Amino acid sequence: MSKDYLQDALATFNSGSWYGWKKVDAQGNKIPNDQRMCYECIEIIKDGATMPSKAEVEAKIAELKQEEINKTNAKASAKSKLQALGLTTEEIKALIGQ
Repeated sequence: MSKDYLQDALATFNSGSWYGWKKVDAQGNKIPNDQRMCYECIEIIKDGATMPSKAEVEAKIAELKQEEINKTNAKASAKSKLQALGLTTEEIKALIGQ
């Protein structure tokens, strides 16, 4: 299952549970569950919450993805440095879990 960056990004705006997903479109047609979780189907369900712009949400998604890439790269770098110090693969796994 792929990571849900949209929901992770939305969680950084406002506070608490501030959004939900529309179940019907503007014409009253039911939106299938597999099509609801997109920016266009966000509805505010908390008083005082404000809707972030699509650009803000996309920027936050890009930031979250980059953080994940950076974390993966840092872990790979740490493994290489530990190997250079003479640690075995088993010792490295014991330290960092992989």
